[in-house]
Amino acid sequence: MTPTRPAARAAQTPQLKSVSLREQAREALRTRIVLGEIEPGQVESVINVAATLGVSVTPVREAVMDLANLGIVEVIRNRGFRVPELTDRDLEEIFRLRTMLEAPAMAEVTTLLDGEPIPQFRQLAEQITQAARESDVRSFLDLDRQFHLGLLELLGNRRLVAMVSQLRDQARMQGLQKLAHQGELTRSGEEHIEIVDAIESGETELASELMRKHLAHSRGIWAGRPEDDA
Repeated sequence: MTPTRPAARAAQTPQLKSVSLREQAREALRTRIVLGEIEPGQVESVINVAATLGVSVTPVREAVMDLANLGIVEVIRNRGFRVPELTDRDLEEIFRLRTMLEAPAMAEVTTLLDGEPIPQFRQLAEQITQAARESDVRSFLDLDRQFHLGLLELLGNRRLVAMVSQLRDQARMQGLQKLAHQGELTRSGEEHIEIVDAIESGETELASELMRKHLAHSRGIWAGRPEDDA
């Protein structure tokens, strides 16, 4: 009887991807910032954040430097970091740039897919809508991020995805939870379904226009007020 070869068995085992503490700390900080849990302008101590996250100072300090390089935080020497305050003008610039990038990209995605179904994005769109109905802001934002960046990833342009991801992280919410309880997020969630419908139908101009209108509505939401009419 031929003995089992451990090396061969190991080669067939799927490799697990490890996520460093630095990456985990960066994601935790990014989420807290976008959700408005870290007040803009307030100096945060790296030591205090590390204690809150239950990790050592080093991965948090590294995560802060990563976020500083993306323009999401400002490092305060010997004190910690702070989240820059955003003006209405800042938000306007962010969403104008996103519109310039994402609206025409949807036309490209539609042409690329040529009517091919995208069930994974339809599922995401339905989950986004459900999260909005349940006023689950954290899930809403996470799923929304997956939806928008995932569609862009289909084009194979890494720089485009990175730019939109950075613009999303630079925007922050003001009173989004209040709007969620008022039901203001539901319409935004449903717009994702309409975008999927247009893409699967091969309607390039409609997909682009729906994304433009969606981002116009999102700009109002992220500013903490009811959606604007586009």
